[in-house]
Amino acid sequence: MAYQPASLFLRALGFGLAVAAPVGPMALLCMRRTLDQGWRAGLATGAGIASADALYAALAAFGLAGASRLLLAHATAFRLGAGAVLLWLGLSTLRGLARPAPAAAAPRGSLYLGALALTLANPPTILTFAALFTALAPAGGFPPAAALATTAGVLLGSALWWLFLVGLLAALGHALGRRLRAAITLAAGTALALFGLATLAGLG
Repeated sequence: MAYQPASLFLRALGFGLAVAAPVGPMALLCMRRTLDQGWRAGLATGAGIASADALYAALAAFGLAGASRLLLAHATAFRLGAGAVLLWLGLSTLRGLARPAPAAAAPRGSLYLGALALTLANPPTILTFAALFTALAPAGGFPPAAALATTAGVLLGSALWWLFLVGLLAALGHALGRRLRAAITLAAGTALALFGLATLAGLG
């Protein structure tokens, strides 16, 4: 079966956008960091999420079933870590509401690596990518050119979404009043904590 890298790239780009767009814990984290620490912190977080999406896409596109099975075999440990971190992030966000001064911006490298690790710690994500590529590719994965094209498409699609979201929040941030920003932070912190609790509860 012949594969057209350009066509697969465009389809993967749309898939990357579709995976990134739903509001979940990582989107809330990116939004919170953008509002609290600025657009650079938001972009670093979005870049980490997009990189994780691309890594999962590469595992599926290149047919690396062994690596996929290894991740899924340790799903419980990953979920435990992800749930604990999300709960901690939510509680720290809520505690930050009591601080009169804005939080100091963390190093962007640590924000990137933290978002990358937290996104990778969600093994069900790989099932989403595996389902997509199972429908498009043979059991052994795409040919190298097609695999690279699909991985690049997912990376670009996800990155475009985070660029849009961070840009929108950065543009609107100055127009938001203090009370509205506090309300958004309260909602984000509460949601992150609840996502963490739900993740931990799902271990049973």
